[in-house]
Amino acid sequence: MANQNTATYGVPIYAAEWIPEETVRSKIDKDQENSEDGGESSSSISSSRSCIVLSGGGGDGRNGIPNLILVCRVDLETNSLSEQPLGRLVVSDLPYRMAVHPREGGLVCALPNSCKLFDWENIMSTREDNQAGEESEEGIKELNDVGQQLALAFNQEGSVLAAGGEDGTLRIFEWPSMKTLLNESKAHASVKNLTFSESGKFLVSLGAPLCRVWDVKASAAIASLSKEKDEIFASCKFSVDNAGNEVLYIAANTERGGSIITWDTTSWKRRRSKLIKNNSISAFSVSADGKLLAVGTLEGDVLIIDSTRMETNQVAKKAHLGLVTALTFSPDSRCLVSVSFDSRAKLTVIEQTHEKRGIRSWMVVLLFVLLYVVSYYFMEAKGIIRKKSP
Repeated sequence: MANQNTATYGVPIYAAEWIPEETVRSKIDKDQENSEDGGESSSSISSSRSCIVLSGGGGDGRNGIPNLILVCRVDLETNSLSEQPLGRLVVSDLPYRMAVHPREGGLVCALPNSCKLFDWENIMSTREDNQAGEESEEGIKELNDVGQQLALAFNQEGSVLAAGGEDGTLRIFEWPSMKTLLNESKAHASVKNLTFSESGKFLVSLGAPLCRVWDVKASAAIASLSKEKDEIFASCKFSVDNAGNEVLYIAANTERGGSIITWDTTSWKRRRSKLIKNNSISAFSVSADGKLLAVGTLEGDVLIIDSTRMETNQVAKKAHLGLVTALTFSPDSRCLVSVSFDSRAKLTVIEQTHEKRGIRSWMVVLLFVLLYVVSYYFMEAKGIIRKKSP
């Protein structure tokens, strides 16, 4: 039997994102009305429940595994995931990648040869059967017959959409007008990941063999970030540091293990790198407050890392039976959801580290006192200082 913080959904899961609460609030409230026993107020329950959207499936359907988009409830009071989805939409093609619009604008999914916009109301509607509901969804004309898109991203305002293709083409559009801002057919050999800066000024595209930085307004590349030695770039995320300055993180794999590289977003030079020994990175995420990094590994482990000290705070060993395909922090940075080919989603609650830091500080003070005492008696024995008269 699965733990409360782990739920199984019956299909390999490729993508996961947190959903803006407003988009599914009415459905959550209705679900609460059906499940409440009167012992807790509706407002109290409402504030503790959020939702994630998952996508995955079996692909062409020959194996009998459906392709699904799922909306699942996360209860932050009990730290649990609901195995019974609030919304379940069966689609004919595999939704391999997705991007959630930050302002209730729906869900864009990358299918094998096109992208489609899915409406939350359709995903959340109750169905009597498992008939594919995709035919009623809106195909994005500008992303039809473009091949598999391996990366999708909205900027924070939801006014710009970027798509990166398996063929190496990078496309940037205004949203929702879909006016083309950039169509670069040779951005990379293949585009694997995309991230917008907090301000929306920059877009970073990751692909073989390097990362490129694009000025969105100018629709032009302004920098290239090259790998060193045996590095293979795996993922990229913009965030902010403790001083409020934008930084770029790139997760890479090397022969010695995974590595997280921090880049300055003014000079576009490396600040530092942190080796995560004996771990190959398959997924990467950054918390909304910028304080935490999350790494998913090929072995199924999940690591939570302090972004300032670059020290591992928390490890969930064998969180999944196979490689971690995606990670997503909750908007309040209190928890992390990881997904995998093993059909499971796992909720990891972030441990508070204040107590650990307090213990560490006391250990440093104690060590200092001991060193002082030992040094004093050593110098006294050597005659460096004079013994006190009784």
